[in-house]
Amino acid sequence: MIFLKKDEDFPDTHLANEEGILAVGGDLSLNRLKEAYSKGIFPWYNDDSLILWWAPDPRFVLFAKDLKVSKSMKQVIRSGKFTVTFDREFERVIRNCKTSKREGQSGTWITQDMEQAYINLHRQGIAHSVEVWFANELVGGLYGVALGKMFFGESMYTHMSNASKYGFIQLVQKLEEKGFDLIDCQDYTAHLESLGAHEISRDRFEKLISHKIKLEGKVGQWSDWLQ
Repeated sequence: MIFLKKDEDFPDTHLANEEGILAVGGDLSLNRLKEAYSKGIFPWYNDDSLILWWAPDPRFVLFAKDLKVSKSMKQVIRSGKFTVTFDREFERVIRNCKTSKREGQSGTWITQDMEQAYINLHRQGIAHSVEVWFANELVGGLYGVALGKMFFGESMYTHMSNASKYGFIQLVQKLEEKGFDLIDCQDYTAHLESLGAHEISRDRFEKLISHKIKLEGKVGQWSDWLQ
């Protein structure tokens, strides 16, 4: 594990420890975060620690072609009970991700500094949100970072059964239409595995993203682009 100075570049990801922690310290500036994602690195830490930078091996991803939609979710989709928007309520979505209670967690990794850093990324057209609505009420959502034609998922929440899953499915399908065929899910969760995500090696992941981030994507608001 390496301690980063403010303007120091990230070390080679193969230097990450068994847990996947690559480096400690640095900052959450726009340039730092863009550099991190372009190399398959992401921040994840608690309020009481320094910034931790992760590059786990294996990496948990979803190829859009592998998306699994269960019969029950197909019924939810056909029912039209939810509506989905993009980049309409980014700050509300990240705040809800921050404050939602999660099983087995007593706090949140979305610190105040982290929240502001991603709001800054959103204002630069790099971080994006998905909002799920029921009867004009925001009941679920997720957010992440896009570089080129690569989407890096960060966090999701739900205040109503199936809401975040619905939003995730809609996002994957909409992005696939735009040429985004890979979603980074970071670390394993049973929830995303049920939707088709699986592990690949860090080396393979880095080769894939090195190509995809060079493709022409969409910098700026996705509110109309994905509708």
